Amino acid sequence: MNTQQLKSFCQQLPASVATLHGAPGNILRYTVGGKGFAHFKTSDPEMWRFSIKVAPERFIELTDVPGVKPARFRARHHWITIVKVGGFPDAYLRELVLWSYRKAADGLSRSAQRELGILRD
Repeated sequence: MNTQQLKSFCQQLPASVATLHGAPGNILRYTVGGKGFAHFKTSDPEMWRFSIKVAPERFIELTDVPGVKPARFRARHHWITIVKVGGFPDAYLRELVLWSYRKAADGLSRSAQRELGILRD
């Protein structure tokens, strides 16, 4: 999966909103109900590095993979940065993004989830 395909995948998730933040951060941020689930760096030297939240047990596993490191931004607890998304198998990357999305969505109140049409029974 290339960067454009991954951005499209993130955008297609229910109630996903993409916001481009300019300097100094230069981040393309994907949120659900105002809660972030994915970020792309949009400026050099780190252009298109991709960050997502992962489960605590996956954090240790993934940060041992070449090209994956702990995210550097504030509030980075259990967030990883993938340097080149093309190096990850598509299905695995989708699974990681869906987990991050679900984690963000589950952090919303039930009424907010209902309003966004993402409430799981």
